[in-house]
Amino acid sequence: MSVDSSNNVVAHSAEPLSRRPFVWSWSLLVLPLWVFVSFHIGEVVVELILEALQLMGISLANLNQSVLSALIAACIYGLTGLVVIGGPWLVRRYRTTRQDVALTRLPSWTDIFMAPAGLVVYFILSAILLVLAAHVIPGFNADQAQDTGFAHLNYQYEYILAFLTLVVLAPLAEEILFRGYLLGKLLKVAPLWLAILITSVLFGILHGSWNVGIDVFALSIVLCILRVSTGSIWAGVLLHMLKNGIAFYILFINPTLFSTLGR
Repeated sequence: MSVDSSNNVVAHSAEPLSRRPFVWSWSLLVLPLWVFVSFHIGEVVVELILEALQLMGISLANLNQSVLSALIAACIYGLTGLVVIGGPWLVRRYRTTRQDVALTRLPSWTDIFMAPAGLVVYFILSAILLVLAAHVIPGFNADQAQDTGFAHLNYQYEYILAFLTLVVLAPLAEEILFRGYLLGKLLKVAPLWLAILITSVLFGILHGSWNVGIDVFALSIVLCILRVSTGSIWAGVLLHMLKNGIAFYILFINPTLFSTLGR
């Protein structure tokens, strides 16, 4: 299998990706495990840096919490990307190109129009899965809050930092790593349905709690389909930004929205 100039997946064999029979490959285990481990390596390295600063007498206690959260998030995403892409290059000289992460072009009008459509599909799929989970998983709490790393925003610059981190940085970094790198690599060794399933399950696991994990699992399925259908991650990046932007508005700008609508 190879990738053409527009980054659309092309199979050398006559079998399209969606019909390719399942053939076991260690890459199906190694690739998601590598991304999973890389995320935790990034977190551990950042924690070690913070502890080292404290041992050197450099206190971060007086640093604004929103500034610290934004810096930590940027460092973790940056380190994760370096480990995911740089590790294979250092060990086996495996290069990751822009084609591998589906970043060979700029966003198009098609990407812009498909993002809102994908948002609707995601909302429907997420609602269905959450309802099913409530009936299947004992003690399932659909309202469990996600820890975003930002709380008690008081100043304008804090809102800006939180917005840039949650609505701009996180979607871009996660789409490059998951729907770009991981999905792109898996499509070389697995049928389409399995590559999407593995990518989405891992994406859900890394988001922690059951309700958030199931919600982003549904999101990832739609994002994967957009990546494959458009040959680029840009439609997914825009959809991810829309989703996080709505969540940002509800969490930080108008937290009483649902209670007001329920009256």
